[in-house]
Amino acid sequence: MEEVRTDILILGSGVAGSYAAIHAANLGARVALVTKTELLSGSTRWAQGGVAFPSDSNDIPSHLMDTIKAGRGLVDEHVSITILTEALTQLKHLIDLGVHFDAIPALEGGHSKPRVLHINGDESGLHLLTFLHGQLPSQVSTFENHFAAELISTGGAVHGAVFWKDGDPAKPMVIRADSTIIATGGIGQIYSFTTNPSESTGDGIALAYRCGAIVRDLELVQFHPTVLANGGLISEACRGEGAVLLNKNGERFMTKYDPAEELAPRDVVARSIYRETIETGGVFIDLRPIDDLKHKFPTVYGSLANLGLDPLTEPVPIQPAAHFLMGGISTDEFGATSVARLFAAGEAASTGFHGANRLASNSLLEGIVMGSRAATKALESANSTVSQVEPGKPPGCETESQAEIRQIMANCASVVREEKGLTNGFNDLSEISTFPARSSAEAETANMRLIALMVVKGALEREESRGSHYRSDFPDASTDARHVEQQFDHSGAVRD
Repeated sequence: MEEVRTDILILGSGVAGSYAAIHAANLGARVALVTKTELLSGSTRWAQGGVAFPSDSNDIPSHLMDTIKAGRGLVDEHVSITILTEALTQLKHLIDLGVHFDAIPALEGGHSKPRVLHINGDESGLHLLTFLHGQLPSQVSTFENHFAAELISTGGAVHGAVFWKDGDPAKPMVIRADSTIIATGGIGQIYSFTTNPSESTGDGIALAYRCGAIVRDLELVQFHPTVLANGGLISEACRGEGAVLLNKNGERFMTKYDPAEELAPRDVVARSIYRETIETGGVFIDLRPIDDLKHKFPTVYGSLANLGLDPLTEPVPIQPAAHFLMGGISTDEFGATSVARLFAAGEAASTGFHGANRLASNSLLEGIVMGSRAATKALESANSTVSQVEPGKPPGCETESQAEIRQIMANCASVVREEKGLTNGFNDLSEISTFPARSSAEAETANMRLIALMVVKGALEREESRGSHYRSDFPDASTDARHVEQQFDHSGAVRD
């Protein structure tokens, strides 16, 4: 079996993983940056919204209040203040490196003022990630098309991971590391309708959970309210520029649901669209009020043109889709998990910054700040003594089950949830048979099934409506704002 030795192992090459790699290498570490597909992959490159940096130090209290309001009682105020404060340092660092942000900040949903910095309009994520990859120092070794099959853990600590080159179990490779950072992104592919790329199957969260890390709030999945039939999203910034929502009857309806109308937090807008779709038969977004749509939002315009839609002459149909996970691997403010020498950053992590509902464009901000922090702490915790263990293989299940998992989740744990549907969904997921994985596709399916079970279990336990999680049988928020934690035990069960 091929073996590689490094100081810091990073799983995932999105904004959090790439920024962590740059920071760790600049601190003198040898870094292995591994991705299961290509380096330029994951959700970051699809992010149309920019980075929600505070305008300056005086804007931090206002940005914090917007974040807390969107997070519906689950935002960790201390963590959030430290992230927003450090964000200004990271902004200066990015500008010094050569990132060119657009001159005029954008206003996006949930923000009380324009503060979101874009890069070339609605192509922010792609340009940011491409830039970061161009900044990777020589101490960073990149490994593309390597599927992470299992973390190597013993004595309560993680010592690296086992990978399958080209997704083939017959081509195993071990990367042993003093510390490991999971930055593998979200879980959108467990749903039949999502904005996430095909690689977003929750692998990193599943890996961390199987080695004993606490995960929390996996039921808190944000549904982007304005998504096209092909999964392409209409940026929230479009509504900030004047786009309005119309029901099948051609009527604006957001005034019925929130004083902020189209700029209400995403959970409110998503549920409003869901209800109007049921009541009137469909919802549309009218982009005609936006001046110079083609140049301000080239990605949006191009996506619509590819679908044969002309947003300059008529409203276009949209619906909510699984978009962003607020929960994830539970970490402290520095990215440390409950397992020694295992760290997490970005969408795979739950820091408490997003609470129960992410504020628009706070995700890239968190990825930048927490990527840097996780790298610093991972290097501090690195230990040269690495226990030699014999790696095993994860469970797997038939690839045909992926479609079944997605349909179950769409039926039971989408925008609106209730006990009967969740219970039926949990039982249906439990009945999907498993056996040793013979390919990365089968291992992905196993990860999807595990994540889906935890999402449904968390949704059943959270007997309230809070943020992105809405229970029609518990329509009000509980007076007790709490996290729902889950952890693996040796019997293979999920325990609280």
